Amino acid sequence: MKSIYTYIKSVLNGIKSLLTGMSVTIREFFTKKVTEQYPENRATLYVPERYRGVLVMPHDENNEHACTACGICEMNCPNGTIKVLSKMIEPEEPGGKPKKVLDKHLYDLGMCTFCNLCVISCPSNAIIFENSFEHSLYTREKLKQQLNKEGSKLREKKKPQA
Repeated sequence: MKSIYTYIKSVLNGIKSLLTGMSVTIREFFTKKVTEQYPENRATLYVPERYRGVLVMPHDENNEHACTACGICEMNCPNGTIKVLSKMIEPEEPGGKPKKVLDKHLYDLGMCTFCNLCVISCPSNAIIFENSFEHSLYTREKLKQQLNKEGSKLREKKKPQA
């Protein structure tokens, strides 16, 4: 008699479990879908503002950037994705100190973990993450980029007017 009772109880538990699962399935069937039909809808595709796609160094219309070549972004990068190469230039006026300027700001997208530590730690806000996401390539070498443009220079700080 006890085995029949446990058998019926287990069948009823199975039916309850099945109905619970089916109710979740039916509820999801009627909710609004969020699937994007990519690449057909490239023109209307919504990419969230906070999405981290690729690291860039913004330049203004005069081909000037804000990077002072301090190397903090390179130090904070957990896996060596960023390399900041700088050079020393002699001052124009006599008796001035040599100045360190950015030569190359190298970035390897293939190694990047998109942790955002480089952007957060940059004291001059010289680098940012753009929300572009199409990075499929056939070779890893094309994922290595130079962030500063050819012939770019450090943006001069505006002096406060007296």
